[in-house]
Amino acid sequence: MKGRLRYGLTPWRLRLVVSLVFLALVIPSGVLIWQTQSQIKWEAFHQYRILAEELADRIDEELQKAVAKEEAHSYADYQFLVLEGDPNTSNYVQRSPLAGFPVESDIPGVMGYFQVDAEGNFTTPLLPETLDTSNQLGLSADDISRRTELRDRLLEVLSRNQLVPRDRESVVETKPSPSEDLAQDQEQPESDAGAAVAYDAAEPQVSAEYSSNDAISAPEEMAALDEMAVPDQKAIALNEEATAPASAPSRYSQQVFDQLSSEATKAPQPKLKAQARVEDLNLKKDTFTKLQQQETDLLEQKKKTEERQGAASIALEKEVKRNASARASRKEQTAMLEGVSGLSGGGESFVQHKIRIFESEVDPFELAQLESGEFVLFRKVWRDGQRLIQGAIIDQNGLIEGLLSRLFRETALAQMSNLVVAYRGNVLSVIPGTSEPNYRQSARELDGTLLHQARMSAPFGEFQLLWSINHLPAGPGAKVVIWSSLVLFSVLVIGFWVLYHLGMKQILLTRQQQDFVSSVSHELKTPLTSIRMYGEMLREGWVSEEKKREYYDFIHDESERLSRLIANVLQLARMERNDLKLELKPFTVKVMMDMMRSKIHSQVERAGFRCSYDISPGSEDCELLVDPDAFTQVIINLVDNAIKFSSQAESKVIEIRAEPRSNKAVIWSVRDHGPGIAKSQMKKIFQLFYRSGNELTRETIGTGIGLALVRQLVRAMGGEVDVINKSPGAEFQVKLPCR
Repeated sequence: MKGRLRYGLTPWRLRLVVSLVFLALVIPSGVLIWQTQSQIKWEAFHQYRILAEELADRIDEELQKAVAKEEAHSYADYQFLVLEGDPNTSNYVQRSPLAGFPVESDIPGVMGYFQVDAEGNFTTPLLPETLDTSNQLGLSADDISRRTELRDRLLEVLSRNQLVPRDRESVVETKPSPSEDLAQDQEQPESDAGAAVAYDAAEPQVSAEYSSNDAISAPEEMAALDEMAVPDQKAIALNEEATAPASAPSRYSQQVFDQLSSEATKAPQPKLKAQARVEDLNLKKDTFTKLQQQETDLLEQKKKTEERQGAASIALEKEVKRNASARASRKEQTAMLEGVSGLSGGGESFVQHKIRIFESEVDPFELAQLESGEFVLFRKVWRDGQRLIQGAIIDQNGLIEGLLSRLFRETALAQMSNLVVAYRGNVLSVIPGTSEPNYRQSARELDGTLLHQARMSAPFGEFQLLWSINHLPAGPGAKVVIWSSLVLFSVLVIGFWVLYHLGMKQILLTRQQQDFVSSVSHELKTPLTSIRMYGEMLREGWVSEEKKREYYDFIHDESERLSRLIANVLQLARMERNDLKLELKPFTVKVMMDMMRSKIHSQVERAGFRCSYDISPGSEDCELLVDPDAFTQVIINLVDNAIKFSSQAESKVIEIRAEPRSNKAVIWSVRDHGPGIAKSQMKKIFQLFYRSGNELTRETIGTGIGLALVRQLVRAMGGEVDVINKSPGAEFQVKLPCR
């Protein structure tokens, strides 16, 4: 019936079963390994993220310590000379701690310190107000030259960014007399007048900018209320600035610093030329970052819950108050010198003029970036109702290289990530890890996963640090998992490959056994049928006397054929049980040839063939260790095979020859003149149960075990068997070693 299923194991079913079992093992193993690798990768990501958080805290702590030292400097420290000790008991002065050269500061990149008074005059603690007593102050000409050069650089930076009006720059080396002041005012060049007009024209724009903010938000309203509550000195100073004439350069200078610290400038800074924005960076937030964000959200929710309960809220409020007080304005009493006679070699001098002690109020430092790229760290000082600006100019590269890059490269983060430094959303620098060939790279080329981002504390609160991964190292245990996975998959692949091939061989063997049973049944049935038929005819007397001899010979030949078939089957059974035992005895080549001739001569003649026997000279007396029965069975099987496959040949001749090979072996060859053997089958014909040709169209008879037995018996006697094609026919060669 069509569509009937075929029971039993087939190659297609074997492949299906092996594939399903293989996938059933590989898929769960792969999922487990992938999950393990993801967990290890997440652990590595988390560890490096903690390192990034610790580095951000360390950088912030270093900056806060440096700012705290700068905050500790008094108002008087921004002058060249300061009073040493208690002003009520001390009469000695010394150089200001900010007057050292080269400039030293805990904040990397500080170019120098400056002060701008209420009138817009620029001074620096690097030089005294007048240089006519420089020799008395312990300054050499070379020292003054270098200090003056640095002062001019600071002044150029401030004036270029319109923080100090050029017509108020204090660059005089000697303090002029009032008459000289009058003469200089009368001889002022037209260019200075033009600059004054320019500043007068710029002042209304600044005023318009401040007056344009009609709507005040809640934070601005609180700031306005705080401003109303400032001490009297601030109120006096602000009133004086409001009533000052529009042409006054001091108001222009002070308002420019106000713009640097105003809330309006704290909005995201627009992208400058040749600068990239943080949002332009191609930073990817992968699953790790999202999971970390989820954990952060959960921690924040838990923290909020604890704050509602009370204990955490009180601690948080105390911390906020402590930080607020640390950044609040302070009042201090400062002793200012009216004049000194000079300094001694040790840097101290006795005070010749009176000491003036006054109270001043000092605001905390603020940080802003100038258009030229430098940073200015400044604070407002209130004295006698006037406002002064004190601060330092910081080089951008010096700050990044001296602190951020140095600390970054000291950690393991430099081996797997890049550090992006941004200010108000503008990327200042990208510090690549040690794996990058170039020390700097373009921010637009940065393409990685965001590891961590952090902001610094005030006054560096506009600084933003971002770590992007360029190579995430494998976590602990990752190599063990990888090697274990490779071993597991290798074992699975090799095991299933071996299992599949064993199954295919078993299927092939089963088919060959089925074919063998069919062929043996046929080989047994055919001669038995003939023997039975001729036996019945002879018993009933149906055969004449002339035919009886022929019938007896036929019965004898078929009996010999059955005997050979049964002998082959028994020999095969012994081989399968590894019970093949041979008794090797020495025989000469001549004796073996005579023994073989007596066994096959009648078989060859009855088949209608002629057999030739040939022994090469010099090999007749060569002795070979063979089993006579096994050797005879080998030759009989080869002759029987030659007769079957050359039955249709024109020349029905079988050649048997013995020839020596290097005095160590003798080769026995059996050749027919049939069609020969195809090259693709020359190795297969010695396989068990293999029969050449199609099972449905095969014309020759046989069981497929004859040549397989030949190989096994020859190898058991220490020899080898091979086949070569002749023209025409094929030749089987049996190589047996000499004794």
